[in-house]
Amino acid sequence: MRKRPAVALLIETSNAYARGLLAGIIAWQRTHDAWSIYLPEQERGAVPPQWLSRWKGDGIIARIETDEIAKAVRRCGVPVVDVSAARRLKNIPWVETDDQLIAAEAFRHLSDRGLKNFAFCGDPGFNWSVWRRDRFCRLVADAGGECHVHDSIPQFDHDFSWTREQKRMTQWLRGLPRPIGIFAAYDIKAQQLLEVCRDEGISVPEEVSVVGVDDDELICELSHPPLSSIVPNTRRTGYEAAALLDRMMTGEECEEMMVLIPPLGVTTRQSTDVLAIEDPEVASALRFIREHACQGIDVADVLRNVPLSRRMLETRFAKILGRTPHAEIARLRIERAKRLLTETDLPLAEIAELAGFQHNEYFSVAFKREVGRTPSTFRRVSRR
Repeated sequence: MRKRPAVALLIETSNAYARGLLAGIIAWQRTHDAWSIYLPEQERGAVPPQWLSRWKGDGIIARIETDEIAKAVRRCGVPVVDVSAARRLKNIPWVETDDQLIAAEAFRHLSDRGLKNFAFCGDPGFNWSVWRRDRFCRLVADAGGECHVHDSIPQFDHDFSWTREQKRMTQWLRGLPRPIGIFAAYDIKAQQLLEVCRDEGISVPEEVSVVGVDDDELICELSHPPLSSIVPNTRRTGYEAAALLDRMMTGEECEEMMVLIPPLGVTTRQSTDVLAIEDPEVASALRFIREHACQGIDVADVLRNVPLSRRMLETRFAKILGRTPHAEIARLRIERAKRLLTETDLPLAEIAELAGFQHNEYFSVAFKREVGRTPSTFRRVSRR
């Protein structure tokens, strides 16, 4: 019989992203019941635990975010999977969220609200913040706009001071055009932005709309107003890391393999609940669609709420948003279905109903046409 490998998880439990990774690893372990797992109490960026130098295990999944942790892990001489974007240890595989797609999700979310001015606020001490910033700026430039960037002093820098950083952030916000959509690299940075807006009397979301990343429910709901946030698929990230480590411990060569996991979507809360559209009829139609898309409405229902002919509405809607009212209804239904497929165990028929599809058969056809996979396959791939 195969010896049960001993695996150490050097992953903190102090933030939602890391806890999501651990949930995915636990899901893999529950399915396979293959390892003896050691999860020590550890904070982000902590020094290597003393026991690591004496540990006689078989594999490690770690958030390698300091050179000290990298050296300690390397000395263990066992297969390692990195779940950090810091890339402190070369020649080992890593599994991470896809920051390019996270930036694209942020741009789509803000531009869908009719915003024409865009900004980014991040922490250059983290690779993922830099990657998100660069991709977001490129998307804004490709759309013919200018991205206003504020890079904070890295929070782990010895010169970091929240009082000083708050003053820099305040000056930056005062000089931005309005209304504007701001993509914050992560939820904590977004919460800081919202606090400065509140202190300065800047109206959110009417003047400044803010979207973060991680969908940390505690941070998002404690923010004022509640924070919209992009949802990384941390559970699948952890699951894929566990599956990869298991293959490595049985002899598979996986050096420098990179696995990037796309985000699940956006949880929309009050911080981006705005429609910066100058055409009042189109804004009214879009608001109605977003509030009722999953309730079985069609374009005729939209027309009963705006004083326009169907042809006029479709022409003006497409000119502003690049798609028809019917396409927007379909898009929102598919997005709702994707979230339900990934985050719940509801049967397909119930998901179809909750997403606004009258028939399960039509739901399956429409979903495959838009996503490229059947709902069942999408659920299986997303959740493993």
